[in-house]
Amino acid sequence: TLINAMLRLIGPDGNVIDEVVSYTALRTVGIEGDRFLLSGRPLELRLVLDQGYWPESGMTAPDNDALRRDVELAKAMGFNGVRKHQKIEDPRYLYWADHLGLLVWEEMPSAYRFTQPTIERLVQAWMDAVLRDINHPCVVTWVPFNESWGVPDLPGTLPQQHFIQALYHLTKALDPTRPVVGNDGWEAAETDIIGIHDYDADPAQIHERYWSREDIPTTLRRARPGGRLSTLGGHDPAGQPIVLTEFGGIAIAAPEHRTGTWGYSKVENPAELERTFSRLLRTVRALPLLAGFCYTQFADTYQEANGLLYADRTPKVPLDRIADAVAGPFRVHIGQGTSPGGCSDPHAPDLQIEPGNDRIE
Repeated sequence: TLINAMLRLIGPDGNVIDEVVSYTALRTVGIEGDRFLLSGRPLELRLVLDQGYWPESGMTAPDNDALRRDVELAKAMGFNGVRKHQKIEDPRYLYWADHLGLLVWEEMPSAYRFTQPTIERLVQAWMDAVLRDINHPCVVTWVPFNESWGVPDLPGTLPQQHFIQALYHLTKALDPTRPVVGNDGWEAAETDIIGIHDYDADPAQIHERYWSREDIPTTLRRARPGGRLSTLGGHDPAGQPIVLTEFGGIAIAAPEHRTGTWGYSKVENPAELERTFSRLLRTVRALPLLAGFCYTQFADTYQEANGLLYADRTPKVPLDRIADAVAGPFRVHIGQGTSPGGCSDPHAPDLQIEPGNDRIE
C-alpha cells in the first residue's frame, strides 16, 4: 500500500522554508521456512527475466512511457515481478513498479575478472545501488552475483568464496529487511534463497528433478544444472526457499531476423510457442518444492530470440494466453498417476487441469 507523504521544514517564525512531496509504503518481505513472504503471507513468485534493452536505444529507455509500458506488459502477461538481469535499472522504472504493483529483484552487473580493482569497484558500485534504491517498496530481493560471473574459479578458490560471502553479508548489513541471493543460478556459498538455472526443454525432466521434498540436498547435488554444483560445501540448503530463477528460453525469431538468432530451445511458429510454454509453466507451477520461478525472458535482446515479446514489445502470443499459463488458477485432479505424497503427477495421462479457485502451494 503506497502512502503519499509531505515533509516540511518550518522555520522559527512558523513559515515553511522548504517542502518535499514523495511516497512511502506499508509492506514487509521475508522468508519463513521454504516460502517467500510478502506482508507476512506466502507468495508464489512469478517472475520474468528482463534485461532492459530497447532496439532503438540499447540500455537507455526511449522515454518515460517506455518504462511504464514495460511494467504494464509484465503485469499483463501474469507475472507479479521481474528479475532485472545484469542491469541497475532506471529509477523511473522502479517508480512505475512501485505505483503499478510489480515486484523487482535487483541484480548487480558482473565483472569480467577477479582482481583487486574489481573487488574495490564492485563493492562501491553495489553499495551505491543498494543505497540508491533501498526506499523503493517494489524492490524485494537483492542479487549481487549471477552464475559465478566475475568469480569463475569459485569452488576451488577461497578468496573468491570469501568475496561472494562478504558481499552477501555487506548487503544484509546495509539492508536487513530484504532477502539476498548471494550467487544466483548455482554455487551458492551464502544465500537466503536457492536460485537454480535449468534450461532443460523437457517438462518431464524438470518434474523429475524438482518434485520431491524428501531430500533437498541430494536433489540439488544430483541435478547440477549447467554442470555446476547448486551449493558449495558448508552451505546447507535444507529448509530454504528454492526458486527456479532461469528456465524456458524458448526461441522464435521475427521473420526478418531468423538467421543468427539463438535460444535454449526453438519452435517454428507462435502456436507451437504457446503450447510448449503452457506445458512447461503448468509443470513448474505444480512443483511443491519451488517457492516460485523466473522465466527467460521478457523480450528479445539482440541475438537472443527467446523473449515472450519481440524486441519492439510486440507479443509473440496474445497476452491473455500467456497470462493464463503464468498466473491462471488451476485444479489438479488426482488419478492413477499419483506421485509419492498424494500429489498428482503433471505427466500422468489421466491428469486434468481445470479453472478453479485453488492453487497448489
